Amino acid sequence: MTAFRIIAAAGALGLATVSASAADINLRLATVSSTGEPIYKAMQFFVERVRERVGDQVSITIHPNGELGAALEVYEQVKIGAPVIQNSDPGYLSDYVADFGVLNGPYLLEDPKDFAKILESDLFDGMKSRLRDTASFELLSTNWFFGARHVISDREIRNPGDMSGLSIRVPPNVMWIETIGAMGGRGVQLDWSEVYTGLSTGVVQSAEAPLAALYASKLYEPVKTVSMTGHFKAFVGLVMNSDLFASYPPEVQEALTLASIEAGEFMTDLVIDSENEFVERLEAEGVTVVQDIDVAAFQTATSKVYEAFPDWTPGLHQDIQAILAD
Repeated sequence: MTAFRIIAAAGALGLATVSASAADINLRLATVSSTGEPIYKAMQFFVERVRERVGDQVSITIHPNGELGAALEVYEQVKIGAPVIQNSDPGYLSDYVADFGVLNGPYLLEDPKDFAKILESDLFDGMKSRLRDTASFELLSTNWFFGARHVISDREIRNPGDMSGLSIRVPPNVMWIETIGAMGGRGVQLDWSEVYTGLSTGVVQSAEAPLAALYASKLYEPVKTVSMTGHFKAFVGLVMNSDLFASYPPEVQEALTLASIEAGEFMTDLVIDSENEFVERLEAEGVTVVQDIDVAAFQTATSKVYEAFPDWTPGLHQDIQAILAD
């Protein structure tokens, strides 16, 4: 979403009548991802951009590796007003506003850059407003391209038949469970911090994530095959408590919002540019990378997933497709 559109939206909502003391603005920035992933660099970029705009008015400390808790726990901290900015994912946000789930749908995007069309739409503005009203979440951005998600496992996967019966780690999210099931696998819910152990002990046979996350978490040690299914092109962003956000001075609100969007642009370019590099790194660790995937077969198999969410606004998937086609 453009910076101009964000500022205009913030102005239309109005600023809080009570401002927090600048000296009191100390925020924690949470993610379950590791320091070796692009998202950590993007978070550092975000913190620096905020500092450039407001100096010492705001202090932000980054907490990687789930230091503040599992994702669901941190969302609840944000919801009750803790001074935490959470690395937000549309799949988790769908627990609060169901329509966000469509943004994590299988094979929704061909080109990650097209996601900007959704973020600039009136439909997305409405989703953000409902999130603010129902969950007290201020969505600072959702333009951080986390990467295309691929499968790491103990076997080569080229089509849905190859995934038959495969146990695969998923987060506690309905979209993941439905998608993996449609692809032929069996979703097993584990926190990200437990995936390495799960693969090592046989609790699961596989996991799925962007290449950078697979590499940084060293999941290539217990299993040695990455199949480039690209079933999700995942975008994340930053979210914080909306009442807390509204209590800040206008210049701080603007700094947090614009810096978050700029960090998303930075991360998107970083992830796109680094995918081939991570393929090479994985291969150097002895990983077999399977490129000849029958994407059309997976697209056909997962198309029914979009019919599995009765709580979505009627016609939501069709509306998103129309936005992307424009």
